[in-house]
Amino acid sequence: MPLPETIAMRFTEEDAGYVTVRPVVKQTFRLAELADMVVSVTGKNVSRVQQIFRAGTVVYNSYRYWWDGFTSDENEVTGLLALFPDDDPARLFNPAQVTSVTLEIGGGTQRSLVGIARREASSKKLFHQRSPWEILLKAGQDSTPRYEKYSHAEHADIYRLHFSSDMAASVLKQILDASPRGLRKKLAALQPPAAILFFIPRTGSVGAGAPP
Repeated sequence: MPLPETIAMRFTEEDAGYVTVRPVVKQTFRLAELADMVVSVTGKNVSRVQQIFRAGTVVYNSYRYWWDGFTSDENEVTGLLALFPDDDPARLFNPAQVTSVTLEIGGGTQRSLVGIARREASSKKLFHQRSPWEILLKAGQDSTPRYEKYSHAEHADIYRLHFSSDMAASVLKQILDASPRGLRKKLAALQPPAAILFFIPRTGSVGAGAPP
């Protein structure tokens, strides 16, 4: 049986796994839109994608989606996943294309991630020559980040820059000094980051039909 071209979907906000009384929305998705959400969770893993198609439910961007589950042929799913990007270590780091960064704090079970979007870090504090965003990109220019992987969840290539303890403390201090009140409040309690992850969207990558 061929894969369906469209799927009748229902979705609602997911509240930390609890049953809620939030309204359920109905919408018809194209197969590529459903596949994009599933791949964001599973990566290009054929058996996992088949499992979720059959189960008929997935959580994506704080929404739970469900549909009438369907079986899928391995070859058909392999062909479907071929439409999605693969890792490409040959892609060079271009600071001008970065749209967000993540500060990686600590490691192991103590590891935490703090995301910063370009729009929230681009404003310059009064009497400061550089914005927090410019400071973050300068760190990337001074020590070229290494390519890590393509993130299907973020639709972006990820580049990682590791810090020495001295460099981490210096960069965090510069960012805090230059940050407007809102961003400074977000970052004030942080320990110096062990690394920065830079996200560069992949042009032409498959997009999802998720709600805003």
